[in-house]
Amino acid sequence: MDQPTSFDTLLSPQARDLARKLLECADAGDHSIATAESCTGGLLSTLLTDLQGLSHRFECGFVVYSDDAKVQLLGVSRGLLDRDGAVSRSVAIAMAESAVARSAASIALSVTGFAGPGGDCDEEGLVHFAVAVDGAPTRHHEAHYGAIGRDGVRARALEEGLDLLLAAVHSR
Repeated sequence: MDQPTSFDTLLSPQARDLARKLLECADAGDHSIATAESCTGGLLSTLLTDLQGLSHRFECGFVVYSDDAKVQLLGVSRGLLDRDGAVSRSVAIAMAESAVARSAASIALSVTGFAGPGGDCDEEGLVHFAVAVDGAPTRHHEAHYGAIGRDGVRARALEEGLDLLLAAVHSR
């Protein structure tokens, strides 16, 4: 049986620094942030609400691990999920765009992937990200972390997601 992972073991000092920079930049630019998380299971939301004095820039987080949750909470099309699969470019984009549309956030990041190990996944370590910015084209990013373990994939996705959000805030 797997040992439970604490939040702190997944969090590098770099991730905390990135989160602080992100929220400071969001605060300076008067931006609010939402997340739509699948394989990270709310890690981004937890980190962004953990930074005292800056957490007010975090609007909300949708933790949508199952396909049903993606449909019910974000309105992702069941047909899209059936056609492309939950871990796909199109679903990541739909998740991010829905997070902006269903919140008061100006910027949203989605993350959906196969953290592993094995099982029914197409490629362990495959993660799709999308960043939706109100009034701008949605950006997609695909990462291939490989079979580095569930915690490794989640930790890497957390940092990469923060980098993508920071780039989006800087571009506004």
